[in-house]
Amino acid sequence: MLCTIGLSGLPLAGMAQGDFAIVQQNLANPDNEPAPVQPVPSERQMLWQETEFYAFFHYGMNTYTGLEWGNGDEAETQFAPTAAPNPRQWLEAVKAAGMKGGIAVVKHHDGFCLWPTETTDHNVTRGGNDFAKNTNIPRDFAAAAKELDMKYGFYISPWDRNSALYGTPRYVNEVFLAQCAELAQYGTDQFEMWFDGAQGGSGYYGGQGGTRNVDNSYYYDIPNLRDSVHKVCPNCVLWGVGGEARWIGNEAGWAGQTNWSTENRGTAPESNGMYGSEDGWFWLPGESDAKGTNSGWFWHQGESPQTPERLFQMYLETVGRNATLILNMPPDRSGSLPQATVTCLENLGNLLKQRLGTDLAPQATVTVSEERTAGSNRTYVAANLTDGDKDTYWATNDGTKTATITLTWENPLFIHYVALQEYIRKGQRIKGFKIETTTDGQTWTERAANVERTTVGYKRIIPLNGSTTSYGSGFETKALRITITDSKACPLLHTISVY
Repeated sequence: MLCTIGLSGLPLAGMAQGDFAIVQQNLANPDNEPAPVQPVPSERQMLWQETEFYAFFHYGMNTYTGLEWGNGDEAETQFAPTAAPNPRQWLEAVKAAGMKGGIAVVKHHDGFCLWPTETTDHNVTRGGNDFAKNTNIPRDFAAAAKELDMKYGFYISPWDRNSALYGTPRYVNEVFLAQCAELAQYGTDQFEMWFDGAQGGSGYYGGQGGTRNVDNSYYYDIPNLRDSVHKVCPNCVLWGVGGEARWIGNEAGWAGQTNWSTENRGTAPESNGMYGSEDGWFWLPGESDAKGTNSGWFWHQGESPQTPERLFQMYLETVGRNATLILNMPPDRSGSLPQATVTCLENLGNLLKQRLGTDLAPQATVTVSEERTAGSNRTYVAANLTDGDKDTYWATNDGTKTATITLTWENPLFIHYVALQEYIRKGQRIKGFKIETTTDGQTWTERAANVERTTVGYKRIIPLNGSTTSYGSGFETKALRITITDSKACPLLHTISVY
């Protein structure tokens, strides 16, 4: 720390010995923190990424018509739940699966709203029975999430096949933005609003019919929408056309093994969503939306849930590849999840606990090839990798882009997975790494050789046997060595976990 002398303002000749003060001047970087590799996530994007695994609940008019995309001409009385819809049951079931939150579909393309909105008569108040007329999914979903300490948000379709105003300037302000504002009032702590990329097509349109198409890049006035939502819900990420998180590019529950959170405006997310762009100039992390059942997004008679093993594979190939996973589990006509779905989710939760629930890394002695020089209030030591604190991290000195990290246990044990997490608040850096194990501390064997060991990002889970479909018997290990072979700048990792 440097100091300067600040004069008291008296003429120099008239100053006595005590007429000066010591003014402290801080160095520009007293903690010796690495410079960020741009771009970096916003705080709301960071909180969103930490959610990792959450549910999608497609429920609405289509549940009762058997359609996936309603035309918008459905009579409101067709919405007729056989019991009171129960969002709390939805959330309790997915919480048992290890999910941290959920997003409820409250308006799909048919335009039917699952709350008593002032923007359209096409809503629950005109439903087919008392269960329907008393339905308010945003209210009940938000309340249940708060009681269960879970994150929550809403899907609201920008495309509205019912509204006579769709495709005109009036629709955006009088219907779409007004509906978003209504939903924002159900809680200021929403973590995501979900807007798909539909740009119109054929529809009922108030009885006028025909086809109406728009350019969603400007029609929905997204900059104004973002600002308006953020004023009420400061940590709410706007997905899709909202421009704060990207579609991973498929609906099959997988992301690219090489997956950057950075992207360029000129790259269509649909064609590059699984991978991102290494030199992308803005932060746009990927979200994978996938069906948890063997039918459509909405519930259909005769459907069944995917097996827990299949869902575990999806988890490894999304959350384990620097993406988030939003897994759809549709309620049936009673307004609740079927028992088969509830059982499947419980079994998935058990798999996650059994396979990824006990971290062996804190039991190891950790050594590294280099530790960054400590600052005044921050260190970058190897112990930061296993201290369970996401805000501490290990780093090398500037100019060092390769490094080795070795974890050694007192007694050999069997391991299946290694998870790495970069300190992405300072950008995504790592471009290449490899993993080796030894049983005697002398002879090393490379693992997961058939896996792309390139990017890490927020989280990368590496199956040491190279398979996301076979758990295997594990590898006997005395020591584990991770070698970072390439990085954009000095590598930063906040956590290494071993399972």
